[in-house]
Amino acid sequence: MSEPSIVVANREHLWWLLIEAAQLEHMIMCQYLYAEFSLKDAGELTAVQAEAVGRWRATLRGIAVEEMLHLALVANLTAAIGAAPTFGRPNFPQRSGYFPAGFQLDLLPFGEQALRHFLYLGRPEGMELEDAHEFVPAAPGRTTLAPEELMPRGQEYTTIGHLYRGLEEGLRALCDDLGEQAVFVGSPRAQATPELFRWPQLVAVTDLKSALAAIETIIEQGEGSRGDWREAHYGRFLAIWQEYRDLRAADPAFEPARPVVPGYLRQPYDIAGPVPLLTDPGARGLAELAVVAYELVLHVLTRFFTHTDESDEQLGLLVGTAIGLMADVLRPLASAMTRLPSGHEGRTAGFAFEMYYAMTNTVPWREPSWALLHERTRVLVERCAEVERAGGAPAEVAAEVAAAGRRAAEYAERLAAHVPARLRPTSRTT
Repeated sequence: MSEPSIVVANREHLWWLLIEAAQLEHMIMCQYLYAEFSLKDAGELTAVQAEAVGRWRATLRGIAVEEMLHLALVANLTAAIGAAPTFGRPNFPQRSGYFPAGFQLDLLPFGEQALRHFLYLGRPEGMELEDAHEFVPAAPGRTTLAPEELMPRGQEYTTIGHLYRGLEEGLRALCDDLGEQAVFVGSPRAQATPELFRWPQLVAVTDLKSALAAIETIIEQGEGSRGDWREAHYGRFLAIWQEYRDLRAADPAFEPARPVVPGYLRQPYDIAGPVPLLTDPGARGLAELAVVAYELVLHVLTRFFTHTDESDEQLGLLVGTAIGLMADVLRPLASAMTRLPSGHEGRTAGFAFEMYYAMTNTVPWREPSWALLHERTRVLVERCAEVERAGGAPAEVAAEVAAAGRRAAEYAERLAAHVPARLRPTSRTT
């Protein structure tokens, strides 16, 4: 199957593609996390099943972490060309039209359909594969961008690898046209580094060589290096899918995941069709906590990539806060949600990664930016305490909320140390 060429004739064409790449990486990561959150605990399974599900959970989590790495690499590429990375994205589901026709994104519990969908999205270039049966493109393909068009717009690509090969070729062409120094005008201090993020594979992008290395890392981890996909995401999902089918053949009643539905607190502002709304009060309370934790993760990352005069210590604190909020607050809250009823018969609540607004950068000045981050973290701490005091939740869910509140309080205290006293709220305690 012939693939359309991706056109990068000016910086804005490249900028557009990098923003779309960031949105894709972000949303694909959310799909993997949603499937991970849906998996049952060992006590709900046989010993053999629990062992397999434990491996699948670890693999899903590891792949999601690598998607976070890819998102950071795209942010580095964006910052390197002088643009501001963004962590905003559309809400789920995105069936056709926002991305190329072959890219449809939705939140699915772990199972046959989710695995088929993950295999399709992560397939290597040139591989013919059908998406899960419920994903049927409904929008026409995008028309080809002419090189003389000054304004950017969406372009057609068939795989993630195809998109990144287009970015690779586009960077080479821009450097030939403008000169390497004129392309990579971003400050090296705007880069996420292996030292700050503790990711050896993270590439700080300052020139064409490092930009191509960043792209190659994404391709190697996602679809495999030049066709060798056994250790890439595609190969790891294929191994899970084969083991899952073997266990289902041995026991057709085996269900490794809870029957979660992505439940929203309100109709998303950017989705026309109706989505499932959570009606169970307990699930709604927990979902609101998870939404605030998720929002904070994105705001902290945004601050890191658009920082001004932060010290090295402060940059490290931003990184640690983003990773900690994700691991210690958002993940346990989103997992706990899946034990609660959604209000839809036979379905439990799934975290929908709800976006309430088109996320933009905060103010550029450091002190008010940190004040806002601290204030929002305190709100999360207080709301966790309110939910805990209200009671009524199963014991294991209540324990997760209490633990999340304690960890959020630790991050609020660390942020507070870098906020001038005059900018700290006085009506409530830290």
